[in-house]
This record gives sequence, C-alpha cells and structure tokens, in this order.
Amino acid sequence: MQAWSESDSIELVCLKKWHETADTVSLELGYSDQERTFEFKPGQFVTLGLNMPEQFEYRAYSISSAPNGSSLKLTVKRVEGGIVSNFIVDELDEGDEIDVLKPAGGFNCVDCVPSTSNKVTLVSAGCGITPVMAMVRYWLSFDSGIEIDFIHMARDRQQTIYYRELVQLEKEHPNFNLRLLLKDNTDTNCPQGRLDKNWLVKLSPDIQDRTVYLCGPVGFMQDVESYLKEIDFNMANFYQESFTPKPVESTPMANEESGTEQSAVNVFVPSFGVELEAEKGSPLIDSLEKGGVPVIAACRSGICGSCKCKVDKGTVTTTSTETLTPEEIEQGYVLACSSTIQSDLEVSL
Repeated sequence: MQAWSESDSIELVCLKKWHETADTVSLELGYSDQERTFEFKPGQFVTLGLNMPEQFEYRAYSISSAPNGSSLKLTVKRVEGGIVSNFIVDELDEGDEIDVLKPAGGFNCVDCVPSTSNKVTLVSAGCGITPVMAMVRYWLSFDSGIEIDFIHMARDRQQTIYYRELVQLEKEHPNFNLRLLLKDNTDTNCPQGRLDKNWLVKLSPDIQDRTVYLCGPVGFMQDVESYLKEIDFNMANFYQESFTPKPVESTPMANEESGTEQSAVNVFVPSFGVELEAEKGSPLIDSLEKGGVPVIAACRSGICGSCKCKVDKGTVTTTSTETLTPEEIEQGYVLACSSTIQSDLEVSL
C-alpha cells in the first residue's frame, strides 16, 4: 500500500539514524508496525514536522533514496544557528515520531527528463548531493541505460557525503562516472581545486551532449549556471534546485480589485471564523499565524508549497509561485509566506 494514499500528512518513525560525516546525519523513516511503499519523483523533498522543545516546527529536506521502497532516507547537515537541523543532528533519536508531508518539488528526473542522448551530468556541492543522489539510485536500480557523469564538490574526502557508496557505485556500474573535486585534498586519487568553467569541461568532456542537473548553495549554483552559459550550453537541457525560490517579478494577484490606500487592512478567513487587522504590505503568513489559522510554513521562502492558500477577495503581491500550477494561480492560489497584503482580504485554505 502506498503511503499518503489517504492523507497529505502521515506519521513516521525514525527507524535508523547514523553519521555520514562529522556534521551530517542520515535518517531512515518508515512504519514500525507495517510496511508501505513510498512513491515520489526522484529529486523531490518532503516537509518534516518536529515537536521541538519550544514549539512545533516544519522544515523541508530532499529525499535521497530511490522511490517505491519501504522507507524514506533523508540526510541533514548541521547549520550554524539552524534550530531544526541541529536538533535533528543532536537530539532526534531512533524511535521518535515525525510528521511527514506529501513529497513535492519540480526538480526531479521524471518531470525534467534527460535529452534523447540518455547522458546526464549531475553537479552538486555539500548537501546539494541529496536530490541528485536519489536520481542516481533510481536510474541505476532500474537499469535505465542512462550514462551518468557525477561531479561533486566537497572540502575533503572525510566531508564528502556518501563517499563510500559513491566509490562502490562506480565499481559496480560502468555507466556511473564519479568525478570528485576536493578543495583541501590529500588524496592523490582525487583532483584538487574549485569548480570553474575549465574543470566543468574537463570532468565531463562531452557535457554539451548531456542534460545537466544542478543542486547546491546559491553562490555555487549561480557560478555553475554562468559557466554553462559561457560554453554556449543548450540551457533547455539544464535543471536546477537551490532550496531557494526562483526570482520572479512581484506580481499582483487578486480576485477583486481594490483602490484603497489605507495602511491598515482586514484579513478574513471565514472557514475558521478568523477576522483581524493587519498592516498593508505585511506578509500574509504572519496574519494567518496570528489568527491561529492552521497553515504550515515549513520553508518560509516560497519553495515547499506547504502554506498554499486561496485569495478569494482582495489583492496580494507575490514573489514566488513555486509548486503552484498555472490553473491554481489563475484560481487565486498563493503561497502565504511569499505574499504581502495590499488590501482587505478574504482567504480560504
């Protein structure tokens, strides 16, 4: 039986937890008393709901396992000042229960299919390895015939997530080509340096004939995208996931025009009997949370889609429409964390 078959949120148990590196842990999530399969598109993420000491928190993490298994694998890296990530690394124990929302995300190898050449180059750095690793496991498990160049940037071998598995995959699969580039390298088997245009072509010589999938820190992603453009790569064969929303022009979205200029506006959520006053230009998510409306704000940056709601009357300005379909946008759906209030509103969930 498929998980999430009857609900957008399920409760799973941390079946196993282990260190990948000194500051990174992997989790295996599943059911302790039954077996269900987890269907998702390789590259997607799930949103975890964690009962923290002070309050319940939501965060989104990429799935690194292949789909249709009996558990989900996630990998979480310690982040300086990161409340949830550090809680997971230090405090979460095997046997703990976690709320898990349905998988989401457009960066995946099902919707973003490889070109007809059946050759791909995966480029990642740090924890950006997690979604592309799911793609690798999927392609290799199903013997798809995809030829994979796997370029990963890390500080050194000890801080390379999945290092041993990557080396083993290269030994077992002739269509998997591991290309590690290490900043502080003492291993003569791996090149040392920082990824630039020359390294990109050297590590994947026929990259012009491939489809590129990219994930990592924002600056790293921007650099790699610029390198591809410099070599006149066909950007139609380029897909990326940066855990930040794609920059879009602020777009007014409304179901009812309003020409009022007041600084204070009303937000009304009829289905929950909530009506309150808000400042014009303030984030919609703040008003919904203040009113006790059960909206989930997992990423608070417009990428996970968990705070989707519908503006039935009034006007907001939105900066991200990630995970929303064109039909939903036309119907008035917005992401509350990325929408600012411009007039009196009537909202529904």
